[in-house]
Amino acid sequence: MEQKQERDYVRLSWAMFKTGVLGYGGGPSVIPLIRYEVVTRYRWLGDEEFAEILALANALPGPIATKMAAYLGYRRKGTLGAVISVLAHVMPSAIAMIALLSAVEMLSGSAVVQGMIAAVIPVISVMLGVMAYEFAERAVKGLGKPLGIAFFLIAFLLLQVIDVQDAIVIAIFLAYGAVHFKGIAWWKKRRAGRETARGTDGGAS
Repeated sequence: MEQKQERDYVRLSWAMFKTGVLGYGGGPSVIPLIRYEVVTRYRWLGDEEFAEILALANALPGPIATKMAAYLGYRRKGTLGAVISVLAHVMPSAIAMIALLSAVEMLSGSAVVQGMIAAVIPVISVMLGVMAYEFAERAVKGLGKPLGIAFFLIAFLLLQVIDVQDAIVIAIFLAYGAVHFKGIAWWKKRRAGRETARGTDGGAS
């Protein structure tokens, strides 16, 4: 039992350590890496639950990757797991920042570093694109094609055209999602009642 718990801590630490080391470019680039570790590799969460936690984390203040690490650690091993998970995720970056602080000016103008940045951007873009497509596919499947497309357009309008704060948009969609299936059930029930009433009237006449 103790060995199993130790393995759980090791796996959790290693998974978050890798996301902290390989997640170049900030929160958005880390999310596909975290998703791979917790959904695909270790199966700690399902895709739907991961999407829900990601949406909630986006609506809260602070770095999204750190919030995800804290939640996943707490989900697996409680408070201690959350602490270990966050430390494993942030410590590689913190140590690297401290170690390289004196060489920042020199590295910022380096052609080698600029080439590395240019080379990694397409990889991050593809990772984000694949994850966005999979989430979009699930959204259309859950909401239906017309409503799903309409919501994509509304979200694009609010975020890109009107420039509404993303946390507000997420909160609006979460509020709708909380009543979506209840609303659909009520509408179907009402429609069935009307059809039943029409059938009764037709039979009476």
